[in-house]
Amino acid sequence: MKLAGLALAGATAAALLGTPSAWAGQRRLDASFTSAAVGSRLHFEVYLPSGYEAGPTRYPVLYVLHGLPSTASAYTTLGFVERALDSVDRPAIVVVPQGARTGEPDPEYADGGPGHRWATAIATELPRVVDARFRTIRSRAGRALIGISAGGYGAMQLALNHLGEFSVVESWSGYFHPTDPTGTKALDLGADTDVHKVLPTVRATLKATKTFIAFYVGRSDWRFYDENETFNKELWEAGIAHVFRAYPGGHDQSLWQRYAAPWLELALVHLAPAH
Repeated sequence: MKLAGLALAGATAAALLGTPSAWAGQRRLDASFTSAAVGSRLHFEVYLPSGYEAGPTRYPVLYVLHGLPSTASAYTTLGFVERALDSVDRPAIVVVPQGARTGEPDPEYADGGPGHRWATAIATELPRVVDARFRTIRSRAGRALIGISAGGYGAMQLALNHLGEFSVVESWSGYFHPTDPTGTKALDLGADTDVHKVLPTVRATLKATKTFIAFYVGRSDWRFYDENETFNKELWEAGIAHVFRAYPGGHDQSLWQRYAAPWLELALVHLAPAH
């Protein structure tokens, strides 16, 4: 499996996002919207900064993608990211979208046929919904895509294909081409889903937009370490500034928990601050 299920940290507050009075005082919210791209309700968890309801401040948004294959409720399992953010002195909103559903556990954050356009749902529809419901910085300068394992792949390929939407992208133990559920067999889902093939086509735009790219991996991650090294080399050869760091450890939550706070802080340093 590419990513084992993560334990849900704390109770998830169920709230329908209508008027602010429906969720006043809550920081963790369960929300959804009707997605034309996936042909159903798309759920997402929102984690608000402390004191969010007290003033008019607008915040940057960290869109965090969970690992695959997964259940439909995996988007509720990234409490450790929220706790790590609380230790960083840079307030932001965290949004964790649903990346799978019953009968479709591993869509790879990619656009399939009608009713299966996950990339469009998450990279295009979701930011519009979040911007309409919350006090966000409503531009690419205030949006980051971050992903764990398969979510790291999703974050990188979505960001490179939607550079007008996101100015920061981080992959935590991710890979850079679509794979089967084991993470060992490549899938052909089209050239635009393979980060290695997309990179040459967006090289000029990456330089012009000054997108911040960072990716991290454990040195003992036998499935994905080599590909991270390859992507690092490709970026250097393309003249694209980036951050790549390898750490002791493998492909597991202990690595992500240990470094989540500094990784989140590095992303936020490159986003427009709350104001």
